[in-house]
Amino acid sequence: MKNKLLLCLSIAFTANSLLAAEDNPLWMRYPSISPDGTQIAFCYKGDIYKVSSSGGQAVRLTTHSAYDYMPVWSPDGKSIAFASDRNGMGMNLYMMNSDGGEAKLLTQHTGAKTPYSFSPDGKYVYFKAHIQDDAKSTLYPASVFTELYRVSTKGGRPERIMGMPAEWAVPSNDGTKILYQNVKGYENEWRKHHTSSVTRDILEYDLKTGTYRFVIKHDGEDRNPVYSSDGKSIYFLSEREGHSMNVYQADLNGNNVKALTSFKGEPVRFLSISKNGTMAFGYAGELYTLNAKGKPNKLKVSIVHDNNEPDMLKLNFRSGMNSVAIDPSGKQFAFTQRGEVFVTSSDYTTTKRITNTPAAEQGVTFSSNGKELVYASRRNQKWDLYKATMASKEDPNFANALAIKEELLIPSHKGEKSHPQYSPDGKEIAFVLDRKKLAVYNVADKSVRVIVDVPNLTTFAGGLVYQWSPDSKWIAFEYVARRHAPYSDIGIVSKDGGEVHNITNSGYFSHSPRWSHDGNALIFTTDRYGMRNHASWGSLSDVMMVFMNREALEKHRMTEEEVELAEAKAKEQKTNEASASKKSNTKDTSKKDSTDTKSKAIKIEWDNIEDRIIRLTPNSADISSSILSPDGKKLYYFAAYEGQHDLWSVDLKKKTVKQINKTNTSSPSLVSDAKGDNIFVVGSSCYKFDTKTESFKPLSFSAEMKYSPLAEREAMYNEVVREEALRFYNKNMHGVNWTNLTDYYRRYLPYISNNYDFAEFLSELLGELNVSHTGGRYRSHAVASEPTASLGLFYNDQTGKDGLLVTEVISGGPFDSSTSKLRKGDVITAINGEKILAGKDYHHLLAGLAGKTTLVTYTSEGKEISERIKPISMGREADLLEARWVKQRAEMVDKLSNGQLGYVHIPSMGDDSFRNIYSEIMGRYYDRKGIVIDIRNNGGGRLHEDIEVFFTGKKYLEQEVRGEDYCEMPSRRWNHPSIMLVNENDYSNAHGTPWVYQTQGIGKVVGMPVPGTMTSVNWVTLQDPSLVYGIPAVGYRTKDGKYLENLELKPDVQVELKPEQALKGEDSQLAAAVRELLKQLGLK
Repeated sequence: MKNKLLLCLSIAFTANSLLAAEDNPLWMRYPSISPDGTQIAFCYKGDIYKVSSSGGQAVRLTTHSAYDYMPVWSPDGKSIAFASDRNGMGMNLYMMNSDGGEAKLLTQHTGAKTPYSFSPDGKYVYFKAHIQDDAKSTLYPASVFTELYRVSTKGGRPERIMGMPAEWAVPSNDGTKILYQNVKGYENEWRKHHTSSVTRDILEYDLKTGTYRFVIKHDGEDRNPVYSSDGKSIYFLSEREGHSMNVYQADLNGNNVKALTSFKGEPVRFLSISKNGTMAFGYAGELYTLNAKGKPNKLKVSIVHDNNEPDMLKLNFRSGMNSVAIDPSGKQFAFTQRGEVFVTSSDYTTTKRITNTPAAEQGVTFSSNGKELVYASRRNQKWDLYKATMASKEDPNFANALAIKEELLIPSHKGEKSHPQYSPDGKEIAFVLDRKKLAVYNVADKSVRVIVDVPNLTTFAGGLVYQWSPDSKWIAFEYVARRHAPYSDIGIVSKDGGEVHNITNSGYFSHSPRWSHDGNALIFTTDRYGMRNHASWGSLSDVMMVFMNREALEKHRMTEEEVELAEAKAKEQKTNEASASKKSNTKDTSKKDSTDTKSKAIKIEWDNIEDRIIRLTPNSADISSSILSPDGKKLYYFAAYEGQHDLWSVDLKKKTVKQINKTNTSSPSLVSDAKGDNIFVVGSSCYKFDTKTESFKPLSFSAEMKYSPLAEREAMYNEVVREEALRFYNKNMHGVNWTNLTDYYRRYLPYISNNYDFAEFLSELLGELNVSHTGGRYRSHAVASEPTASLGLFYNDQTGKDGLLVTEVISGGPFDSSTSKLRKGDVITAINGEKILAGKDYHHLLAGLAGKTTLVTYTSEGKEISERIKPISMGREADLLEARWVKQRAEMVDKLSNGQLGYVHIPSMGDDSFRNIYSEIMGRYYDRKGIVIDIRNNGGGRLHEDIEVFFTGKKYLEQEVRGEDYCEMPSRRWNHPSIMLVNENDYSNAHGTPWVYQTQGIGKVVGMPVPGTMTSVNWVTLQDPSLVYGIPAVGYRTKDGKYLENLELKPDVQVELKPEQALKGEDSQLAAAVRELLKQLGLK
């Protein structure tokens, strides 16, 4: 079950606010030197500080609870602009006096923004943001491709000054040029040591002529440029000749490059320069200054501050459960939240915290009497099993227990143990041993036996989906049978080990095994009969049932009448037996009592068991969970046909289907007590489901916990360290001494107090591995309470004039309707009655309006018109802009090829993308002579196999009817030439796919080199669910032994997308692909 975000969070400060002094603190980031070179502003623990450029005691400038960073000095040194997520408005720009004080809001659009510099006259702040491209631009509309803006220091309407993505942008002394590092695609910005096409280069933009020129360009990273104080040279950061990032100097043409520093290990970061030529930068969490002719000088800094993070925090939870277990009576819920184990009542809100450790717990399970609880805990940096009991016999249950006793379950066994499950009879506990084996612990004699070495656990994630049979003699589990990952089968193995019986033996996904309550059948989910996916996910599935013996199958096949007669006969026979037993006057009742408490032994007939598999669901769907009713007569399952998952039922006798409830919940689970009398829905909200009335009763709980954020971060760090070491696809970790490296990075932990810094810290650490698909991510990064909505228009800001001049109505947007009269050239004058005035920011007028009826007033040919529309979210606008971009490319290809070629764009390597291109190619473009396959800006997935098969068709037959051609064969593959278009922003499987296309000789590849990023990733959520990190767990090795990771793909025809052409609407790469394919076809 997926982790659920917390819906209720309260924080209580339990530490005092005494001043704390820190000498030589670490993790001081984003230093910026003042224009006169006397002071350095920097970010520390989410606040802005400044210190003398010779060192000393730093002064805290911001004291807000928000995250403040990226300080930038005004030319006169009197003001500092910075970015902050305060006020619930996302990451916006603020400006304050350089001595601190009240911060003034400069921008109001809720999209992320990063300030870089002031204009030379001090009137504007330059910043990057993704607000809107020019309507003519041919750049792909993605948030990674930001624009450069300026905003007045008085606030007001932002003005776009550059359409190309630009970072660390600084103006020349005369303000006519902008020096910056470019952005060519997505890669974690803190990745190190890579040499590929996506690494950053340094360019200069001429504001007068609108032209761009490369200044520094090489295969490695070049970033963070600044002009020298005399404007005759530049300084920048670069990784060269196998060294770490250091400070370099070059002339304005990028020649005469020389290193000014020679730091080893960590990279130099955050270069800035004063008017007198003194530079400042960060290295190893500390601050340095540098004169071009001198040596780096490390500053001794001390910080005196009140504790901006308390020693202990308090959290309250009222919803959201992970690792749920129900006790056999159905009266208690055990679950994990924020890495701790809790138990609550199914009837009341009373909740007890069971564990209290910085380490994470997971995988809870109740004993058969509900008096013991076993779970896994990652203490001592590995998983082990712990048992909790109520300390007092007077305690009625865990939820109401006054004290908990905890102990190691198997102290004598040193292996790593996780994912425990009690057997129904309570005599044994199954668990995953050393991440690869299924083992069983006997409660009575305390012995451990391995029953199967599970082949599908080769990635060492350690997870295993399995379930005990009701009679406690068998275990059904999900596994990869023949190293055909990721496709899984269902196996059954005896509790004593031995042969694994593969029940499904299918090349499809079969998963989620669950026994019927009498044990005579097993249900599971498979995509064998559903709509097949064209990637490694996305298929529609069904619930299947396999019968353990012929008698069970025969009973299932009985008609209702036959069942009724059979049940009446069985009842009569039972009555007769009871009467006979009474007459015999047997006094030995102990045997009878013992029999009543045991589940009947399951009879499994292995011969022809595959012939006893039937399909239960009438329609394939996205199924998240399923369960049988206690009597086995009904199937309940959550299926999503549109949007969220709803609860459905199938009467297995009547074959009737019923939608029970529209839960509007994503991926809920169904769990039950031992007998199945109580079924519960577990998700973002939890319910008790009555199978008799088929009604829901909401379940509520109230849990609270106090924890140390510092200790939690250390525990999360330990997890990252261990999991990367065990699961990284390459055993030698790309040659990195992981132990030494992680021990070194541990020194930063005491100086990190927020999730922004922690995610960045993880990215710096993981960046040392020089691998894609990793780094830390903070999910709650600058989330706005009222996001800026979109009108679905391109417009010109009309500098100096009221209103917004419409330059295009976006197809599919709010104004693209049969009733709207708005056209290109009209001017938006007001939103909900508030006028859009010259120079004034208007984005606040759109705050939180997505999907809400809004009155928009505009002038058209001198007339004032008002229309009611519903603005759309920025995410929806991005979808529309992508569709617009694709349509424009298709029209270009049609025009350039005179209708001889077709065009498709593959935005991701997933099922939807393939179905779309199949539809286009085998429909609209079926009679074209060739196809341009554009995979530029593709984030990956898994589609290379389907692409290979589809585009390698070779005609072998022609169907004919009475002398006329009917259809060529194969009829479901493209049997004609194609060409593939790539760029630097292709990632993951969008690197693997063109590699297959080129290596297999399917066609030529055109565009720019593709970075070597072909690995498969496990994105892991930490116990703080807002934090995620990546483990590249699967590598792809060629037949000559090379990994595709870091193996850059060179196109057959290399074509750069030049900025000037792109901003005018020209797509030189697409044009080159058309020319090349026409040439190949011998066409003009």
